[in-house]
Amino acid sequence: MIGAVANRAGELFSGLVAEVPFVDILNTMLDASLPLTPPEWPEWGNPIESEEDFRTILAYSPYDQVAQKAYPAILAIAGLTDPRVTYWEPAKWVARLRASTTSDAPIFLKTNMGAGHGGASGRFDRLREVALTYDFILRATGTSV
Repeated sequence: MIGAVANRAGELFSGLVAEVPFVDILNTMLDASLPLTPPEWPEWGNPIESEEDFRTILAYSPYDQVAQKAYPAILAIAGLTDPRVTYWEPAKWVARLRASTTSDAPIFLKTNMGAGHGGASGRFDRLREVALTYDFILRATGTSV
């Protein structure tokens, strides 16, 4: 969702937080070897077998729709062992955003090396992750503490 927001209406926000963002939708849906892809075809469409599904997914896939424009500050958070959204999706997306943005707003990637889809585990590790997100939001909005 946040990837689509960044592309379609990023100028409305001073900052966006994308936690384990599913942003490379087309490439994921084209990879039948990923264990979660074939079961997702009934919902998302199968771009391997249907040109219409391919074009539909391409039209909204956040990674594929990054453009030369001013993006707001973005914090993307990935989990190295995430089986649902592989860590390289947010990494590729951030790299493309950084290469394409015309603004000076920072675009950050935080890859949690010990987490999966649910973020950090353990009370204090989770609290540190929440604090990082809050710090980003406060800075992005120019709010002082």
